[in-house]
Amino acid sequence: MKNLLLITFILLSIPYVTVAQERKTAVEILQEVTRRKAQVRVNTEMDSYPPDPSAHAFALAENGDVSLQFFRGRSLRLIYYYSTTIKILDEQGFKNATVEIPFYGEETVFAINGSTTYKDADGHYKTQGITGDMIYKIKQNRYQNVIKFALPALKPGCVIEYKYAIASPYFDNFHPWHFEGDIPKVHSEFQMSIPAFLTYNVALRGALNPSKNVTNINPKAYHINGEEYDVKYTKVGMDNVPAFIPEDYMTAPKNFTSALYFELSQFTSIVTGGVYNIANKWDDVDKRLRKDDYFGDQIKKKTLLKSAIKPLIEGKTDTLERAKVAFAYIQKNIKWNGIYSTGSEDIRKALDKHTGDVGDINLALVSALNATGLVAEVVLISTRDHGIINKLYPVITDFDYVIAKVTIGNKVYFLDATDPLLGFGMLPLRSLNDQGRVVSFDKPSYWIDITTQQTANRTVLLNLNFQESGKLKGTFTLYSKSYAAYSDRKAIKNFNTFDEYVEHLDELTPKLKILKSNVSNLDSLDLPLTITLDVEINAVDATDNNRLSFNPYLFDRITVNPFKLDKRIYPVDWAMPSDTKFVLQMQLPEGYTIESPPEDYSVALPNQGGSFITKYIPGTNSFTFSHIISLKKSVYLTEEYPPLKELYNKIILSEKNEMVFKKK
Repeated sequence: MKNLLLITFILLSIPYVTVAQERKTAVEILQEVTRRKAQVRVNTEMDSYPPDPSAHAFALAENGDVSLQFFRGRSLRLIYYYSTTIKILDEQGFKNATVEIPFYGEETVFAINGSTTYKDADGHYKTQGITGDMIYKIKQNRYQNVIKFALPALKPGCVIEYKYAIASPYFDNFHPWHFEGDIPKVHSEFQMSIPAFLTYNVALRGALNPSKNVTNINPKAYHINGEEYDVKYTKVGMDNVPAFIPEDYMTAPKNFTSALYFELSQFTSIVTGGVYNIANKWDDVDKRLRKDDYFGDQIKKKTLLKSAIKPLIEGKTDTLERAKVAFAYIQKNIKWNGIYSTGSEDIRKALDKHTGDVGDINLALVSALNATGLVAEVVLISTRDHGIINKLYPVITDFDYVIAKVTIGNKVYFLDATDPLLGFGMLPLRSLNDQGRVVSFDKPSYWIDITTQQTANRTVLLNLNFQESGKLKGTFTLYSKSYAAYSDRKAIKNFNTFDEYVEHLDELTPKLKILKSNVSNLDSLDLPLTITLDVEINAVDATDNNRLSFNPYLFDRITVNPFKLDKRIYPVDWAMPSDTKFVLQMQLPEGYTIESPPEDYSVALPNQGGSFITKYIPGTNSFTFSHIISLKKSVYLTEEYPPLKELYNKIILSEKNEMVFKKK
């Protein structure tokens, strides 16, 4: 928001503007209101949505309109009008009546209106609207705010309507229009009327095709400062838009939904007549960033942390060790405030306050690494929830995050110091998304894949002895490393102490008693984590003393398949491969046998994507059972979804069954 284009300041100073447009008569307006009231009453009678019987709500109509207008007698703004009518079918659809309107910086939200129409117990139609005290403004961070309100008088079968407008001075940050959302839509339509001195590239992305797509030029329809300009009119509509159903292990839904995106490519000054190309090359963006006090000036502060880092690396000759010292220093000295950003107002201030946003922390990290003698670079990225960057058209707001990059020997390390539990060279899951742009000061900037060479590896060993009393006693040992160790450390740190974490585990399984516990390398982030528990399990069947049973998957048993769709139109993205191994070794007393040995499975995914294997090996008064899930890919394509879904069905079936033992 700090890099508003020149066009913003030019347009804010325009003294006079008029727009030629058709105006409806009072009779026409009254007729339209009457028709809408009649239609809303018809809509309240509907009790399902035939194209999608599973829908809890659906949009009857959704409309958007954007034009350039003289706002509140002061200056030109892009005015976004939005309206929608939604049919609520049941109580699960009530969530659609809570509305959040995000807006940025100097944008203004106005003309908020909304109402609920329902049929009361006597069969009469009632309408109840929102009032000013129902509307709240919430400050998200220094860049973004949210207007929030909830429609009143909700009942299954009601129809809600709401509308609002946003006035925006950010002509280079045109709001996209999303046809697909979390509910189906009978019709969604967007139109824009923009004078010819602003030129936007308009791109329709996604799999759906429009039912209406109109573009034309209205000659001399825009009057400003005594001049007349053509107006480009665009209307795009879609009918019978299905709901987009998100599932686990995916990146931002907007990467896959059908939507219109806009990029300001050129504008003509209505004061001088000069034509300006708006950052139509990535080099233009790079130059802006290098000069920006919010970005480039912060990175140039190479000597800022020398006095702090120098004593910490004294006597350390290994380059990697020096880099780890700098990384740990920033991790410990600046706590992340939860805010994403791509720059910093002042990294010195963040260090003094010991708190800051992503830009404060990771630009300070670059400075700290440079203080060790390394050459660190900044990488601008878009997080998984923010979406994939469109590399054809440079739009700076496509980025929402920044990380550090350093090369040591022949190895490239991506670093993010916002999380105190992340080891050196690990990125948080939110950052593992497509590509980032490395911004260099002594060479051209370039794109780089944001991936990790590390995996999520976890091994569980359960060694049990069957006691005559019907209890199982032994040890549970968990070894985890890399991202699996990070996940386990995070789970432990949610509690005040490791002992409290163990108490929590003890409570999860009623038949389990933890007798003793130990943890190794809890705070050594670059080493594997080990948790050892001495356990006692009550396996006695209350209805038959000669029959004993237990489920060996004491913790983290998979009970629900994360993949439920018949067809998934977007990839499964874990961000990293994983391996999970479970091995049970069990000693049985004389006279006991396992009634039904666990079934052996061997399921392989196509394209060497991984496998699920179980193996039961009997011995003399003993047996070994292994259970291995190996997912070799970070991303599985849509055609690989059905076998992946079936693999999880097999895992759930295997982990569901109890092991049953009986006297011979």
